[in-house]
Amino acid sequence: MTRFRHVDDQKAAGFPVTTACEAAGVSTSGYYDWKASETAGPTERELADADLVEVMRGIHRDSDGSYGVPRMFKALRKQGIVVNKKRVRRLMRRHGLVGRFISKRVRTTFPGDDAYPIPDLIGRRFAPGPPDVAWVQDITYIATGEGWLYLASTLDLGSRRLLGYSMADHMRTDLVLDSLRMAIAARGGAEAVAGVIAHADRGTQYTSNNYLKFCGTNQLRPSVGRTGVCWDNSVAESFWATLKRECIQGRVYRTRAEARRAIFKWISWYNQTRLHSTLDHVSPLEWEQQYQQAS
Repeated sequence: MTRFRHVDDQKAAGFPVTTACEAAGVSTSGYYDWKASETAGPTERELADADLVEVMRGIHRDSDGSYGVPRMFKALRKQGIVVNKKRVRRLMRRHGLVGRFISKRVRTTFPGDDAYPIPDLIGRRFAPGPPDVAWVQDITYIATGEGWLYLASTLDLGSRRLLGYSMADHMRTDLVLDSLRMAIAARGGAEAVAGVIAHADRGTQYTSNNYLKFCGTNQLRPSVGRTGVCWDNSVAESFWATLKRECIQGRVYRTRAEARRAIFKWISWYNQTRLHSTLDHVSPLEWEQQYQQAS
């Protein structure tokens, strides 16, 4: 295409078309075909692609640049737009619409005292299902200009909804207890969650006396995976990878308060809107609503 434009420029400057084509290494027939297509204007297909790209830009913007081809394809289908995945991939590549990717995970588990024989009640049974059968928990940390911001999460294993979270400048047991308190309140109190499995890794926060006492008071059933085996808590690990890829990577937060605001906004979007591949591309809240209707 650039060579044909060069020939066109040379023709406008007074050079013969044949000579300009020879210099550019293209055929005169190819040049005249290109000229005819340029004069005719965009085709129906090109106009349709342009309209689709505008919709895709809106979806990409609303997802804060996190959607790649699979979720972009599902989001378009949810809007009633019939399109194949190859076309979505081609247009995203051509127009620079790229999802976020995370390059590295950070381990935050510090093994605790194994004096208490806490069982693994999950056994890597991570398939989606009814809410409030099991919750999975974990801790991560976010770099800010003021230092680390530690973040604890409590995720419903069945619906993948983030029920509770807490953020602080420390990683003590209170951090995970505050996250659990929020989850319990979100479900209507201790009586409503009696018997729920509270699963985590074997970090000191999740094996401490205060944590076990809290679980007993609220009738939660403690559960932990094996030391140093991230797959035993892979759903919580996957949630952190998603958060860091879509909310943290490529951004610099000057203060902990600035990071808190961004994370809070992302969590709200995650629960209410974000298409979750494990949930057949619906949001966690929509999954819970569908389950309640089906029940």
